[in-house]
Amino acid sequence: MNYIGTRGFKEQRSFAGALLDGLAPDGGLYVPQAWPTPDFDLSAASNGGYADLTVQLLNLFGVGVLGDQAVKAAAQRTEDAFLRDGAVPLTRLENDLYLLELYHGPTHAFKDMAMQMMAPLTDAALAQRGEKLTLVTATSGDTGAAAVRAFAGSEHVKLIVFHPLGRVSPVQRLQMTTVQADNVLNVGVNGDFDDCQKIVKALLSEPALKAQGLISSVNSINWGRLLGQVPYYLSAAAHSGLDKPEFVVPTGNFGDAFAGWVARQIGGNVGHLHAAVNRNDALNQAINNGRYVRRQAVETASVSMDVQAPSNFERLVFEASGRDAGATRDLFNAFGQSGEVALSGHLQEALKSEVSASTVSEDQTKATIKLAYEKYGQVICPHTAVALSAALTRRETGEAKGGQIVLSTAHAAKFPAFVTEALGFEPKAPDAITNLYGLTETLSEMPADVTAAVTTVKAFIEWID
Repeated sequence: MNYIGTRGFKEQRSFAGALLDGLAPDGGLYVPQAWPTPDFDLSAASNGGYADLTVQLLNLFGVGVLGDQAVKAAAQRTEDAFLRDGAVPLTRLENDLYLLELYHGPTHAFKDMAMQMMAPLTDAALAQRGEKLTLVTATSGDTGAAAVRAFAGSEHVKLIVFHPLGRVSPVQRLQMTTVQADNVLNVGVNGDFDDCQKIVKALLSEPALKAQGLISSVNSINWGRLLGQVPYYLSAAAHSGLDKPEFVVPTGNFGDAFAGWVARQIGGNVGHLHAAVNRNDALNQAINNGRYVRRQAVETASVSMDVQAPSNFERLVFEASGRDAGATRDLFNAFGQSGEVALSGHLQEALKSEVSASTVSEDQTKATIKLAYEKYGQVICPHTAVALSAALTRRETGEAKGGQIVLSTAHAAKFPAFVTEALGFEPKAPDAITNLYGLTETLSEMPADVTAAVTTVKAFIEWID
C-alpha cells in the first residue's frame, strides 16, 4: 500500500512516509494510491473485537511496515479509548436511532481514538529511521488536548499546539496547558482556528524548520490521524444491527466524516453520510450552493466546529472529481489565494452523491440539548446536539431512509456553561475533568502571524535540542 497526493504528488510514500510527512510536498493531502479491497471477512471482523478489527484495517492500509508489535500496540490503545465498560458504546434512543459515544478516552473526546493510535505508530516509524520529529497542530480544542495527552514525554517527538486564544472551552484549555512536559509547547493565537490551521500549513513547508529535521502535523490532514477513526464506523454499524445505517457527523474539519466515507469505500456496512455544521457553514454552502467561501469564523457553543476552511474537504473533492489531481490543485490554490471559489455544477452534484450537509443554529443546538434530556434521558454536548438536531430533522422530513447513528463526540462536562444554560443544571464531570482545576498552566501567546510562528517554533526546537 502506497500513498499519493491530492494535488498530483506521485512519488509514492509508504504509510510511514505519509505519517511522518503529514502533508505532501506540493501542499496536497495523502490518500491511498488505490482504495484496497479487504483480504479478510470485513463483516465478521466488524462484529468481532475492536482491537482485532483495528489490526486488520491497519495492515490493509500498509501500517504493517512498522512491525507487528507497533500495530498491535496502536490497536490496543485505540480499543482502550473506545469501549464503554468493555462494550461498543452505542446508546439506543429509538428503535432505529443510536448515539455512538466517542468520549471514553483520556480527554473525553473522540480525538482520543486516533491520537492514542498515532503516538505508538509515530514512535515506531521514528525508531526505525533513527530520527526525531517536530509535530505542529492547530486545534479548536479537542485535537490539541488529545495530542498533548498522547505525545507528552515522548523521546522522539517535539509537539507544538496552536489554539485560538479565548475560543476553546476552559476545560479544553486546561487539558492542554496543565500537562507539564518538556517536549510540549502550548501556544494561544490571537485569531480563529482557521488562522491556526493556516500557520500549521505554512510551517510544514518552511525551509528554516525543515533544515532542523523532520516536521509534520497531527491534524486530520495527516492520513494516520484519519485512519484511526475508520474502525468505529464499522464496529458501530455492525453492533447496531442496522442495515447500511446513515451516520450523522458533527463536522468541523471534515476529517471524521471522511473517515466514514473511507469505511464505506472499502465495503463496510455504512450508508449515507450527513455532515452537520454550525453557523460556520462553509462546507454546507459549498455542497448545497456551489460556492466555497472562507469567512471569518464566529464563536459558537460547539467550538470544535468553528471552522470555515475544512482541510479534509480537499480529499472529498479529489474523490468526487474522479481523482482529478489537476482540478483539485487548481481549486484549492485559487481558494488559498482568494478565499472564494465557485464549484462546477458537475462537481457539486458529485459531492452531493457522496455526502449531504446542513446547518444547525445556536437556538436549535440549545433546544436539542434540552430535548435529548427530556425525551431520551441523555445529557449531551453542543457538538452532539448539532448532529442530533440534524438527524431528527432528516427523520421528520423523510430525508433519512432507515436507521441512523449520531456521533456523540465529547463529554457534556467539557462545555458546562452552555449545557447548564440549556438544562438548568451543570452536567456531572468525571474526575479527569474536575481534577484539572487549580493545576498550574503553561501557555505562550502570539499574534496570528506565520513569521511569529516560525520564530516561536524554531526557538522551542533549539531549546529542546
